Amino acid sequence: MENISCIVPDDILLSDLADVFKVFGDSGRLKILCSLMGGELCVQDISQSLNMSQSSISHQLRILKDAKLVKFRRDGKNTYYSLDDEHIERIIGIGIEHIKE
Repeated sequence: MENISCIVPDDILLSDLADVFKVFGDSGRLKILCSLMGGELCVQDISQSLNMSQSSISHQLRILKDAKLVKFRRDGKNTYYSLDDEHIERIIGIGIEHIKE
């Protein structure tokens, strides 16, 4: 792993980082992110696999999208969601690894 500088980042960067970690602080959102690790899914597929309502999934996806943790693409009437980039999966993996130690 890269050595991160010992210099404390500025307040704006730290505030943005705290906001991202707040989004990760909800187990429902983490379940959605984990389900998307397997590839893109629509709201109905996520809802069925996690046994959550579609409205709840949609609400959480909006938060994840605003935090730039998920992205979407439209195909006709369907909208498919996926992880925004490989960093998301790595962050979750590192968190799980840390907890298991």
